[in-house]
Amino acid sequence: MTVFGALGFTAPWLLVGLLALPVLWFLLRAVPPAPVRRKFPAVSLLLGLKDDEHQSDKTPWWLLLLRLLAVAAVIIGLAGPVLNPDARQSGRGPLLVLMDATWASAPDWRGRMARLEPMIAEAGRNGRPVAVMALTAPSPATFADASVAIEGLPGLSPAPWDPRFDAALPEGDFETWWLSDGLDYAGREGLADRLRDHGPLTVFDTGTNPTALRPAAFQDGEIALTALRLRPAPSETLTISALGPDPAGIERVLATGEVSFEDGQTEASTTLDLPAELRARINRFSLDGARSAGGVTLADDRLQRREVALIDGGRSREAIDLLSPLHYLHQALEPTADLLEGGLDDILPANPDVIILADVARLAPKEEKALLDWVEKGGQLVRFAGPRLAASDVSREAEDPLMPVRLRAGGRTVGGAMSWGDPKTLAPFAEDSPFAGLPTPDDVQVTSQVVAQPDPTLADRVIASLSDGTPLVTRKAAGAGQIVLFHVTANAEWSNLPLSGLFVQMLERLSISSVTARPTAEQLEGTTWQPAQVLDGFGRLGSGDALPGVAGPLLFTAPLGPDLRPGLYETEDRRLSRNLIEEETTLTPAVWPANVSVTPLVAPDAQPLGGFLLSLAALLLALDLLASLAVGGRLRGAAAALAVLMLASVPHETRAQDADTPVPSEELMAADEVTLANVLTGDKALDDLAYAAMKGLSQTLFERTSVEPNAPRSVDLEQDELAFYPLLYWPISANQQRPSDEAYVKLNQYLRGGGMILFDTRDADTARLGANSPEGRKLRELAEPLDVPPLEPIPADHVLTRAFYLLQDFPGRYNSRDVWVEAAPEDAEQIEGMPFRDLNDGVTPVIFGGNDWASAWAMDDRGYALRTVGRGYTGERQREMAFRFGVNLVMHVLTGNYKSDQVHVPALLDRLGQ
Repeated sequence: MTVFGALGFTAPWLLVGLLALPVLWFLLRAVPPAPVRRKFPAVSLLLGLKDDEHQSDKTPWWLLLLRLLAVAAVIIGLAGPVLNPDARQSGRGPLLVLMDATWASAPDWRGRMARLEPMIAEAGRNGRPVAVMALTAPSPATFADASVAIEGLPGLSPAPWDPRFDAALPEGDFETWWLSDGLDYAGREGLADRLRDHGPLTVFDTGTNPTALRPAAFQDGEIALTALRLRPAPSETLTISALGPDPAGIERVLATGEVSFEDGQTEASTTLDLPAELRARINRFSLDGARSAGGVTLADDRLQRREVALIDGGRSREAIDLLSPLHYLHQALEPTADLLEGGLDDILPANPDVIILADVARLAPKEEKALLDWVEKGGQLVRFAGPRLAASDVSREAEDPLMPVRLRAGGRTVGGAMSWGDPKTLAPFAEDSPFAGLPTPDDVQVTSQVVAQPDPTLADRVIASLSDGTPLVTRKAAGAGQIVLFHVTANAEWSNLPLSGLFVQMLERLSISSVTARPTAEQLEGTTWQPAQVLDGFGRLGSGDALPGVAGPLLFTAPLGPDLRPGLYETEDRRLSRNLIEEETTLTPAVWPANVSVTPLVAPDAQPLGGFLLSLAALLLALDLLASLAVGGRLRGAAAALAVLMLASVPHETRAQDADTPVPSEELMAADEVTLANVLTGDKALDDLAYAAMKGLSQTLFERTSVEPNAPRSVDLEQDELAFYPLLYWPISANQQRPSDEAYVKLNQYLRGGGMILFDTRDADTARLGANSPEGRKLRELAEPLDVPPLEPIPADHVLTRAFYLLQDFPGRYNSRDVWVEAAPEDAEQIEGMPFRDLNDGVTPVIFGGNDWASAWAMDDRGYALRTVGRGYTGERQREMAFRFGVNLVMHVLTGNYKSDQVHVPALLDRLGQ
């Protein structure tokens, strides 16, 4: 193929025929059109006459131009013109193919290889030796036959680290094709200069916009995540998934969040507010659609559930619980941490994250040394004051190694603490305090405390103080760990702080702060970290057992590479993550020198033009025929025949139906198959959950029954027709608007026509159905205009207990039997020998409950549950029973009370074991 810019020709030698067009012009110009012959007897009078001047009539110029254009179209069309051809490389000599081969190439790696292979094959057909080098794993390049290079392409894959630009280059002259990932790196220009010294350099760039995810950070009780993209682009919203094992050990998406890029911005942030138990299960966050190591950030111990050891000063175990120094600590920490209790000798070998000493004054020298060693290795010691500490001489004359400050002696009351005339309140927390941002309630008051001895270091160690400036909480660093002292008791004896919600927040901030900061190289000195799991360039997590251990100081300071890959690294008692994208990482597009040719790697689709030009030539020749007939005066007779011929050659579109035939709407399609629907409430999050629940229930019906539902729909009571949907799921939220009167007319017609509405207040964990909860009040308001029949709690012999599965309970996310259905007729009696009453064939039009069935049914597109139900195996069993209830519900809607027929009695008795 010969290429001229964006146009190529498969048979370019035919273009030589265009040189004959000027000759053809003069020939056609010289030959007059054929004369018109007509019989005229009087012409005999002209015989014998001679005309000395002879002048032939010439062909009109516009007709000549029309004919020349037709001939030119035929010549060019036969030459095989192609728009945007796959241009063959015309270079000569050795060819070096250089690839960045980083994580940024991973999303379109297959496309890169599919494009590169024919390019190398074409170079081979031109007799060029080829060498391929990946800059993430550079090795000496050896030029060989192109087939050898092609055979090695499947063995290449993107690497989760930066390319190296100090690679050794081959000797001599060669041309270079550089497949760039689009990112800018230090040292790229130097390698480009070295390559240009050997020959031409061409850079191929796909123009993609890779995305990445910075490490998760725990801030103000929430997980903060930041997404990046390489180039400014229009606004878009991406989904971040938190992945980890469920209670059964199966990896699932535990939570999702959305991050939105503003128009032209390259950074976007979001937060996830997750309970501590769920947060502890997360092992990584993934940016959906990124498909690269840059789109994955690994979570380590900094987000895990903490182990906190509680040790008190030995108060009598017969004391009232409310007076125990550990009672309020138990209440505050139990939901968010694993608590350990026992003696210090038993606690230290377990290596907890935090140790709390409540009114412990003195320790044995052996215990003190062991505890100090534990702190200096990264532990956090939290101490609370009390009568024992106040009455002792600990940290009086000199600062105790296990105390953050010296304490002042004297001026104490009976309990050994200082007393004021009026209780003191808390001062606002400073910005550099770990408690920064927490509110300080006015009702939190302190009546007694131990007082810190003023010295030059005291101001730097105070992280909370009272309104008069007296230190309330002090802290100091000790090796890799820290020591914190609350100058009040851990119970309500000296203050009401333990009775407030602020106490819980302060403890959580402190118990987290011990491991949220990444350790420094000095703190990791003398340790060796074994890779447990590592990432590849595509963001897939694999085993790291075959890789060597990494020295602690190098874990976060050495650059990533084959021996230090992004992944999870662990010791006997701790796990840390080394991520590809760090907190300070930014993505910068590569900028190449002006003298470097940069071309797209993926060329536009080739468009053959031969057929179009030959068709144009045929059309021009047809016009030429009409014009020639017109000039010669023969158009009238031949015009009709030519018009009929041209009309017959015009293709006509064959249509299966007339244009006026209406296309089936979504509602008609819903009538064709069973379609479940949820009622829109105006709450987007609730509506999305309800739709996902209908999708999950539809999938379950498809897998377990002969029902093959359509995709579910979300219906607007004001706009949509309801008759097409046998079941409507209506979740109740306290803020949804009451439908209009016209909507209630449709709802009552729907109920009378055999439809069913499942009302779900989703509050069975806090209130009984109809109770004075916000959802209960809203349900009464919404149901008041409906034509609802008399109701009763679902009886044990109702057909819903046996429509498909045999059930006794009807759980959702919650398991309450407070579920109401249409009351049975008064004359419904149980016939002797039958396990149930003889009921009519109707379907209960409404079901009222609060078990939050949507949370149990909801699934994502991959079939993973969106909400957790209960704990462990018990929770998954409850979800299974919820799906069974949903199947029974739909089968009841579709079949009525047919399971009440006597013909089913033997089978049901057999299944019941009677």
